[in-house]
Amino acid sequence: MTEILMPKATAVWLVDNSSLTFEQIADFCGLHPLEVRGIADGEVARDIRGADPIANGQLSREELDKAQNDPKYRMTAQKSRHAELLKPTKKQPRYTPVSRRQDRPDAIAWFVRNHPEVPDSQIAKLLGTTKATIDSVRDRTHWNSANIKPVDPVTLGLSTQLELDAVVKKAADKKAKDDAQRGIVEPEGDTLRPAAETGAVDADAYEDATPEDEGVEN
Repeated sequence: MTEILMPKATAVWLVDNSSLTFEQIADFCGLHPLEVRGIADGEVARDIRGADPIANGQLSREELDKAQNDPKYRMTAQKSRHAELLKPTKKQPRYTPVSRRQDRPDAIAWFVRNHPEVPDSQIAKLLGTTKATIDSVRDRTHWNSANIKPVDPVTLGLSTQLELDAVVKKAADKKAKDDAQRGIVEPEGDTLRPAAETGAVDADAYEDATPEDEGVEN
């Protein structure tokens, strides 16, 4: 049987514009008769506008007339060109050439280091990888961890700049919204003065310094 586009909306129209039984409408729309009864009673699909199956090419007038004249008759849906165009299409999974697949861990590492706010689901979708691989890179349990270096996915040819920008912006907007809800406000402008102005040493030099270098007595 041909799948009906917008079954509840179609049922609403048939309830309002035909003398079909609940069973006939339910059979045609792929619903339960009690659900169709609920539509007729105003308890179900209250805010749904009816969709005319004749106008959108899913039902012929002859089929409807036959069914209205015979309660036992079950209508057969037609394939509608309009319905096919309106059906949601599933996006095909991103295909990554074999030669590029070995670069995925580097791109994942780049996200982990530079954009931790981007959810794993978006990274997986953009790079065509899995959450398990992302976790292994993040936890450094990946079989090739010793050789993984953060490299942005555009440089590696795993995404376009537009795709990358869109993912990062979406994650940033969500983080800003979540922070606002929690009352966290990002400071405006520069929050740290340059090291040249403050005389601060860099982090590596600080870690390598000995107590004697810092003038600390044991």
